[in-house]
Amino acid sequence: MDTTDAVALAQNEANHSAASFVAPLAALRMFDVPNVGGKNASLGELISALGSQGIRVPDGFATTADAYRKYVADNELETQISRLLADFHRGAATLRETGTRIRELFLAATVPSEIDRQIRNAYRDLGRRVGTASPAVAVRSSATAEDLPGASFAGQLESFLNVQGEGDLISACRRCYASLFTDRAITYREAKGFDHLQVALSIGVQLMVRSDLGSSGVMFTLDTESGFPRVVTISATWGLGETVVQGTVDPDRITVFKPLLAQYRPIVEKVKGSKALKLVYGRDGTRTELIQTSEPEREAFALSDGEFLQLAQWGALIEQHYGRPMDVEWAKDGPSGEIFIVQARPETVHAAKSSTSVDVYKLRSGGDRLLEGAAIGTAIAAARACVIRHPEDIDEFQDGRILVAEATNPDWVPIMKRAAGIVTDHGGPTSHAAIVARELGVPAVIGTGEATATIADAQEVTISCAEGTRGVVYAGILPFVRETIDLGALPEAPAAVMVNMANPGTAFDWWRLPAKGVGLARMEFIISSVIKLHPMAAAHPERLSEADAEQVAKLSSTYETPAAFFVDQLALGIAKLASTFHPHPAIVRLSDFKTNEYAGLIGGTAFEAAEENPMLGFRGASRYYSDRYKDGFALECRALKRVREEMGFTNVIVMVPFCRSPQEADRVLQAMAENGLKRGDAGLQIYVMCEIPSNVVLADEFAKRFDGFSIGSNDLTQLILGVDRESAELAQLFDERDDAVKRMIADAIRGAHRAGIKVGICGQAPSTYPEFAEFLIENGIDSISLNPDSFVKTVRALSTGVKV
Repeated sequence: MDTTDAVALAQNEANHSAASFVAPLAALRMFDVPNVGGKNASLGELISALGSQGIRVPDGFATTADAYRKYVADNELETQISRLLADFHRGAATLRETGTRIRELFLAATVPSEIDRQIRNAYRDLGRRVGTASPAVAVRSSATAEDLPGASFAGQLESFLNVQGEGDLISACRRCYASLFTDRAITYREAKGFDHLQVALSIGVQLMVRSDLGSSGVMFTLDTESGFPRVVTISATWGLGETVVQGTVDPDRITVFKPLLAQYRPIVEKVKGSKALKLVYGRDGTRTELIQTSEPEREAFALSDGEFLQLAQWGALIEQHYGRPMDVEWAKDGPSGEIFIVQARPETVHAAKSSTSVDVYKLRSGGDRLLEGAAIGTAIAAARACVIRHPEDIDEFQDGRILVAEATNPDWVPIMKRAAGIVTDHGGPTSHAAIVARELGVPAVIGTGEATATIADAQEVTISCAEGTRGVVYAGILPFVRETIDLGALPEAPAAVMVNMANPGTAFDWWRLPAKGVGLARMEFIISSVIKLHPMAAAHPERLSEADAEQVAKLSSTYETPAAFFVDQLALGIAKLASTFHPHPAIVRLSDFKTNEYAGLIGGTAFEAAEENPMLGFRGASRYYSDRYKDGFALECRALKRVREEMGFTNVIVMVPFCRSPQEADRVLQAMAENGLKRGDAGLQIYVMCEIPSNVVLADEFAKRFDGFSIGSNDLTQLILGVDRESAELAQLFDERDDAVKRMIADAIRGAHRAGIKVGICGQAPSTYPEFAEFLIENGIDSISLNPDSFVKTVRALSTGVKV
């Protein structure tokens, strides 16, 4: 403890004698956890330590653990609670019966007069500070074993909102005490090994933030699915935040990259939730009711980008202060527009996991896709479904099945821990179902929309959370494999080993790999799977058919133009891929669709002509300066410029694919410069794919124009051997290990080094054949980029010389 904390502790002890049952939040620090619980101690810590840095926390006070113990002692509850728990443990009473009887004891008890007096006085003082006789307050529970590293009581205890008047406040405090023995709280303590009678409860009383007229949500200072520690993830919805936790809404989800927050606007993911409902106060001003949101609310984000970035900065400050990842609740006051932090607790799920090992799941075969939703975790589970539509039916759940429900709340925890997997109709990545599933290590697919209507009870299903941010429910029991990879045991590779990436949704899954960057980020995957819109259709929607124009308008409805939609979504996807291994390089390849692939995008048929051989047709570099595509290429350049200059990812290197001649290279570089991407400006490097024989033969000329080569072994092999790499009939002739291919690759490496530039490889060959990777090392290649799932196998082979 430093001197400042020691002085504060001494002052605290002087201010609060053994007979003091209430303390102002501003007087509390983290060393008060034994007396006021983690939640209230943390609020006091935030006020005193971070208030000067602009973080706002609502004013209030807390009752102490001593007040709870006196409440129990004066009402002689301990003996009765012990007897009821003993009956439960020997099977003489059910969990539900036990919890109900204990709660009835608390609700029938009398609040000791001294505690009653101090609570009323503190409430009056709070009213005087804000100039209101009966201020509206939130009354929340804070257990003294709550929110400690390795344990989180999130969602286990009760909160009461918009409480007004001394009588209602005392009643809410009594109900808070009773909530220490909800069924889910009893179950949680049993699972964690806490002694029920050693856990006390503090009550936090804070001024209400009128988020019923604004918005609210939760914030984690890491990625909640992968544990990637360098981002802040924020969920946001309209109205009171209970809808996010309870999973009754699909909230907005924003991800911000922390290392670049000080200078840039590094939002790397922005997903608009449906936000179909919001929780507001009822007409009497106390009870709450769930109402439908308006169409403008559903179409808008619940916060502006500036507000999301402000929250992310606060999250980073809170994490820095506590020295660990944090789980934070926030609320925006509608009348004032101010944002407040209302809770901050340690994140406990990923904090307990190893950072040097990772479990990798993979389906061995596909199946019929029934549903999709948010993927929670990265595992796969296969079992019969157990459909539970009503909370009163949870006793019918059968262990080891896939729980299917509309949504869950804390009362469902006893069966969730016994489930092989979870599927819900409603909710988002920070809903109750998602939070509990993560903590329990149970894979879940959340917010499918119609799981309870689609899946029959006892139906065999497989849920896969191993395919990115979208989880999939398949019909039937599908075979899958699980591999635990010990990354700490990986030896140092003899060359820089990078990874190939395409899907932003899975980018963070691989952050633990000791990769030296992204050797190939495929732009076309972002376009085809996320944007789904032909670039020229975004640039020229007026050329589309009526049907295509309607689809484009729907996709881009919240943007000023389809072009703005395209640029924003492409920039987000690139930035997320670039963030995973930042500040190592992320080599982003400009779009390299073939005409038949472009034609399959929305609006594509208006801009693509049929070709006999698309593999050798209008693709790669030839498009970028052509009148047929240059306006679409301009959007690609705008996205890359935004990623580097506005979002701060200067580690992005741009790569030109399928460049047939030095003269074509000049035309492409000129087109890029005209669109704000000039080689050398702000450190911009531009690489070229070395995948055509002319790239190797004229290596010296290409090297004058580019900063590096990346060998594309797939196209290079097909052009050297004259084998269409997509031909099943000729598949046995397509082999990157052919001597002609290897000789050409060796020449490419020598040519690059002769010119003094770097050369790597991003083709499939080293991922498929570790011995091919050894050949590359022997020839002095600077870097090898692998598919993530072959990273460990290939690094081991390279380091040991073992043929795999």
